[in-house]
Amino acid sequence: MARASAPPRASISDATRRRDLARMRAIATGLLVLMALTFLATRLAPASWIWTGYVGAFAEAGTVGACADWFAVTALFRRPLGLPIPHTGIIPRNKDRIGEALGDFIANNFLTPDVLDARLKRLEAARRLADWLTRGDHAAVLAARLAVLLPDVFAAGDELRGLMGELIRRAARSRPIAPLASRLLNWLWHEPGVQRLVSQAIERVADFGVEHEAFIQSRIAGEGWKWMPKWLDRFLAEKLTRDLLRAVSELRDPAHPWRLELDAAVESLIARLAEDPEFLARGEALRERLLAGPELSARLEGLWAELGERLAADPAARNALLTDAFTRALRGAGSWLNEDAAARERLDRWVQVSARRTLSAQRQAMGDFVAQVVAGWDAEAVSARLELQVGRDLQYIRINGALVGGLVGLIIFAGLRWLS
Repeated sequence: MARASAPPRASISDATRRRDLARMRAIATGLLVLMALTFLATRLAPASWIWTGYVGAFAEAGTVGACADWFAVTALFRRPLGLPIPHTGIIPRNKDRIGEALGDFIANNFLTPDVLDARLKRLEAARRLADWLTRGDHAAVLAARLAVLLPDVFAAGDELRGLMGELIRRAARSRPIAPLASRLLNWLWHEPGVQRLVSQAIERVADFGVEHEAFIQSRIAGEGWKWMPKWLDRFLAEKLTRDLLRAVSELRDPAHPWRLELDAAVESLIARLAEDPEFLARGEALRERLLAGPELSARLEGLWAELGERLAADPAARNALLTDAFTRALRGAGSWLNEDAAARERLDRWVQVSARRTLSAQRQAMGDFVAQVVAGWDAEAVSARLELQVGRDLQYIRINGALVGGLVGLIIFAGLRWLS
């Protein structure tokens, strides 16, 4: 099977890392050479120089520590001096195992439901989105890009139009229509804004009746029997009008029996849509009749073609119009999210549920994907890439090994001198 030759290409930042790695490697190697030369110099010094023993002990231990740490650091990425020493070249030899461990680590520590929920709660995606849309010219820039992209979407041809139509049909068939209609009606009926709209409609009808009472009486009186005396016809019209207006006025009270009966009827309809098999069957039959008929396809194609023609005409005016409309819509959405805490909470909850259903549910597959990608890389290239990322810091281990080793050697030498 063909294998990828290397991880992603080097970039400008990689060149900087390479220079830093070479510099730190030269410093660490230079310190090793300095320790070795110092140790040799103390061996050649006259025996009467008492201090040379301390310096020699420091240099000797520092040389040993520097050599040991050079071996340890080098053994991670390659075989020291090319010698087939056991347990060296650790990263190239264990590349696939490292990839599997990395994939498991990501899947089990970054994409679990608890981690995602905690992170997304701290992220406050809705508030950040609202701030981003209402700050600066972010909405205008995004709107301009959407305005340029939209005509290309409609100009993509029959294949994309057919795909969109198929997506609409699949989405429409994905869930039973009656329970969906039940939830939608339940949400609408219990929405405070809808109830205010019902009350306002009753208010308008009552006010209209009061303002046009004489006109309504004249219309009712004109519809009476010809043999009926006019005074009786007018009396009945006035009484009927007053009773009708009084009934409409009384409907302003939410506790009115008629309002309660209307509420009970709507609640019954919501329950039947959600549970009644007859309504479920009717809904499915209606949906299939609409989706199977040629009218839906013709309307979708006509709407697509009309939108495409309008977008193709006068590109400059089109872009300006779309950009302005999108900008106002995006800023309005941002302002709405800023002002409506409940909407932000719903959006955050939707983001959490979506992340849980997508990222968390597929975390093992993502871990396997990471392992497969690493397995496809060339072993030497992986080793070189990792050394480029962390090698500069590992050179400090060599430096610290020389200095700490030297100090330990000096302490041991001084201790033995003192004891003897």
